[in-house]
Amino acid sequence: MRIGELAEAVSVPAKTIRYYEAIGLLPAPARHANGYRSYDASAGDRLRFVKAAQAVGFTLAEIKEILSLRDAGEEPCGHVLDLVDRRVREITAQVVALEKMRVELRRLSGRGRAARAGAGGYCQLIER
Repeated sequence: MRIGELAEAVSVPAKTIRYYEAIGLLPAPARHANGYRSYDASAGDRLRFVKAAQAVGFTLAEIKEILSLRDAGEEPCGHVLDLVDRRVREITAQVVALEKMRVELRRLSGRGRAARAGAGGYCQLIER
C-alpha cells in the first residue's frame, strides 16, 4: 500500500509517517519504480504500536528502544515494565511537587487577601 493508504488506515498523517522513517521508528519501505513508497501490513501494525505507546506516555526515544529490542529478536516486555515503573515514579514525584505548589499558592492567596495593596514593585505578594 502507498503512504496515503497507510496514513488513512492507521489515522496518522503521511508527514508523520515520513518523520518516523527519518528517525528510525519505521523502516524504510520498498519503493515502486515511480519512487512511491510501498508498505506491507507490518508497517500498519508498527504504527499502531507507536500510537498506543504514545497514548500511555512513552516518548519517541523510548518507543524506538522498544522497537529496537524487538527488531533484534529480543523480548521487550521486561524493558517496557522498567519504563512503566520509572514513569510511575516520575509521575508520583510530579504529583508531590504539584501538591507543594498548591499549598504554597493557597498560602499566598490567603496572605494576599489579608494584606493591603503595597506601593511600587511588581507585586509584594510574590516579591516577599
